Amino acid sequence: MFPKTGKKFPAERGFASSTYATLIADVLKSELAGSHQAHKTLMQWTGANEKTTKNWLSGSNGPSGEHLLQLMRHSDRVFEFVLRLSQRPVMLSNRRLAELRDSLRGTVDLLSEVIELQDRSPSKRAPCIERDDQRVAASSRLSSR
Repeated sequence: MFPKTGKKFPAERGFASSTYATLIADVLKSELAGSHQAHKTLMQWTGANEKTTKNWLSGSNGPSGEHLLQLMRHSDRVFEFVLRLSQRPVMLSNRRLAELRDSLRGTVDLLSEVIELQDRSPSKRAPCIERDDQRVAASSRLSSR
């Protein structure tokens, strides 16, 4: 096997001595969740051949040009990785924003259920919640002055 000769990222950028190929391999593996069909998915996304996609996943080589653009089109993680690597502000995709919104809705629903349960049995309220209520009441009194 040949030694890796890929470009190394300077330490000041936060990538230490990791190569682009190794970093993109990690992103692709996390995106495809270690699927045994990962290389086939990459082939479908990019039109690259099997050997090429297996090299991307192993970290031997990294995608470039049209293949990288195709990966960015299909993978939010690759898109965000490239933005971070280029030191551009990371923008969340619409899908990630929708996931975040749904997660927050679930959290709000759970909090509502907990509050309803505690309102039904005030004698069983947890001391920490009572203290939090007192802090909220005190802070609202202070802010209204």
